[in-house]
Amino acid sequence: MNQPSELPQDIAILRNAVLSQLADQPLCCENPITDSACVPDRRDVILLIKDLQSLMFPAYFRVSDAHKGEDGDLFTWALENLSRQIKMSLPFALTQDKRDPEALALHFLSQLPEVKRLLVGDTQAIFEGDPAATSCEEVLICYPGFYAISIHRLAHILYDLDVPLLPRIMSEFAHEKTGIDIHPGAHIGERFCIDHGTGIVIGETAAIGDDVKLYQGVTLGAKSFDLDEKGNPVKGVQRHPRIGNHVVIYANAVILGGDTVVGDHSVIGGNAWLTKSVPGGTMMYYDGDKIRNKPL
Repeated sequence: MNQPSELPQDIAILRNAVLSQLADQPLCCENPITDSACVPDRRDVILLIKDLQSLMFPAYFRVSDAHKGEDGDLFTWALENLSRQIKMSLPFALTQDKRDPEALALHFLSQLPEVKRLLVGDTQAIFEGDPAATSCEEVLICYPGFYAISIHRLAHILYDLDVPLLPRIMSEFAHEKTGIDIHPGAHIGERFCIDHGTGIVIGETAAIGDDVKLYQGVTLGAKSFDLDEKGNPVKGVQRHPRIGNHVVIYANAVILGGDTVVGDHSVIGGNAWLTKSVPGGTMMYYDGDKIRNKPL
């Protein structure tokens, strides 16, 4: 970085001292990045998300103004951008990854019809599950729950392809925009309904069945972590709960643990704290200061 010639001497001395001290601070990274040009550009990832949404729902998501003056079409732009982002992401893999970025991008794009099928089901579930929704169009255009789900289903494909970094950038953009935090590794079934959504947290190894409805503030999280011989959390194990089919989880319920299973056709009441499995067909709720279960 060049020193501006117009700086007074005292400010120039301070500037050099600050920059030197910043450069000397070590990072806890195994492979520290030395050039920001090697990192996927968050702005390009956001553009990619918008292009993919426009590809699937062209009547509801406009083509970005960033493409003005460019030759090509949405599919081509998405392929080029996605290939570029994957190429920059692969060096972040824990082991050397020599896969062809364009081949991975083409495989991803081939999955878009299935993603759209799932999202159409999600739209219908949200519309049917929210009496305030006047149309499926309103859900597609306005609802943060649908917006977060649409990005998750895209990011999840990249996660399953073992593409590092990129799916997390996508999911954290959705988190920032909606307040809904879904790790790209979470498995989510069909016709998923998020009502309101603010504050929902769904962890990496969570598994959610079909026809599930979550209200705001729900956490599907981990309990305490197992530690390895160095005292670090053990990764790659089931840490988050599994939710069956046709389950409703009301506002601010907290369900924790990799061995916690909520059975099919169950209802978890608001503010419940759950660390043990619940059999199918059960309603769990607070009655004063006691938590109670009863069959539905």
